[in-house]
Amino acid sequence: MPDSNSSNSGQPAAEPVTFEQLGVPEPLVRVLRKDGKTSAFPIQRDTLPDALAGRDILGRGRTGSGKTLAFSIPLVARLAADQEGRATHGRGGAAGSGSLPRPRGLVLAPTRELANQIDEVLNPLAQAYGMRTCTVYGGVGQGRQVDALRRGAKIVVACPGRLEDLLRQHKLSLEDVEIAVLDEADEMADMGFLPAVERILAQVRPGGQRMLFSATLDHGVDAVVKRFLKDPKIHEVDSATQHVDLMTHHIFRTTQAAKHDLVRKLASGTGRRILFTRTKFQAKKLAKNLIDNGIPAAQLHGNLSQNQRDRNLGAFSRGEVKVLVATDVAARGVDISDVDLVVQVDPPADPKSFLHRSGRTARAGRSGDVVTLVLPDQWRDTRRMLRMAHIDAKPVQVTADSPEVTELVGPVAKPIRGWSLQTEQPQASGERPARSRRGGRSGYRGRLQTDRRFGRGGQERHKGRGRGRQASWSQRPSEDRPVFDREVGPLDGRTRSRRHAGSSDHTNECNHGHGRNRAESRLDTDRRDLRRGRRRHRRDNNPFRYASSR
Repeated sequence: MPDSNSSNSGQPAAEPVTFEQLGVPEPLVRVLRKDGKTSAFPIQRDTLPDALAGRDILGRGRTGSGKTLAFSIPLVARLAADQEGRATHGRGGAAGSGSLPRPRGLVLAPTRELANQIDEVLNPLAQAYGMRTCTVYGGVGQGRQVDALRRGAKIVVACPGRLEDLLRQHKLSLEDVEIAVLDEADEMADMGFLPAVERILAQVRPGGQRMLFSATLDHGVDAVVKRFLKDPKIHEVDSATQHVDLMTHHIFRTTQAAKHDLVRKLASGTGRRILFTRTKFQAKKLAKNLIDNGIPAAQLHGNLSQNQRDRNLGAFSRGEVKVLVATDVAARGVDISDVDLVVQVDPPADPKSFLHRSGRTARAGRSGDVVTLVLPDQWRDTRRMLRMAHIDAKPVQVTADSPEVTELVGPVAKPIRGWSLQTEQPQASGERPARSRRGGRSGYRGRLQTDRRFGRGGQERHKGRGRGRQASWSQRPSEDRPVFDREVGPLDGRTRSRRHAGSSDHTNECNHGHGRNRAESRLDTDRRDLRRGRRRHRRDNNPFRYASSR
């Protein structure tokens, strides 16, 4: 275990401490100042001097305490200093030698969302020194990730599963990694990632700096600390069970009959709010119910593709939609500082999940409210869980019209009927349009022949008949497939209309019922007759045709 070098900074400093006072290099201070960050949070104030000096760090604190900057600043600063030292002394860096990508910094995170949010914080800092970052996680194609590595990414933010896949494929090497960071180590333990984490850390350069941040040291996290951290300095800002002073908890007891109206009322406010359910099916059903009642809501759960999850989370973070309905996947890595209200539609199964859900609000020094809805048959287990989580809140029996609910919701947003989240996203550059699953290779080949025959203007004339069910150069819109044209990019309805309006008369005729079949039959007959005529001409003019009979 770590030595006794530890500090507990649960109490805030009397006066704010600036990043300059903590020894942060000036280029990084300018980036932070541009983003409105001038004073350090407690965990940053405690860890930065030791981390900048190169010591191994064990940071223990609740979610939302500012841990991302606490390891991002020293990670970039120390890699940049080493890079300048190599240039000054004329030393060739092994990181750039050979064809195998060799990053020098590594951050491991449990979820894709957290990896993306770490990269959003890390990338501006790295750009101040001309360094590149990249993310590596599953659920998406690995082509772009491999390309980013080959272009010289110095810092990799990765989930353990996909990173191990790329290592097995020899797409990169970790031998030059000088600084490795584990964020939310306890969550990685809960998700079963620790064996992969240990295999990954065993491949990085021995003797480098290690920083581990975790709310607890259970489920094997302590074994990782003993094996990979050398004489770490412990910084504990908040205990694993300590809730935030600016967070207010509300325990609302209700009935099954009154619960639906109560949830809709809690979601009807004007501020950002996250509604947690236990299952993916419940999240999808609740989001649809809210939309049907004029409350725009986005979903975030495991049944969505990575593109859908990124789209929905992006819309929520930008304020395009104020309500996010999520399962516990959102409690592991969603870092949005201005969430006003968290509603636990279904109480979580354990106090740790309760604290992670609650931690989506009251972040970065802002206040927030947490509501836990409890049905009569859930009260016994919920009371035990609240006691283990050290939450002391008086339960109140409420309905949607109760004054406690009305006061908490505040101003109600105007209902929006017929709302839907925009799903047409531009297709990535360099990707070819997807083929129809029905037609297979033969259907795709048939569509190509049909396009050559009629021209691209009539590309969507076949709607469900024969070999031309789907055009080869564009896709009909669906939830996950944007309308896309290889030459001009995404097409909206007006553009498609113009394209069709400019098509040939023959194509327009083919767009109407049986006229399509008659026109195609006439063309096929004409071509067949032409081929027969040519064969007959060659046969009749062949001088050796009757040679044997002579």
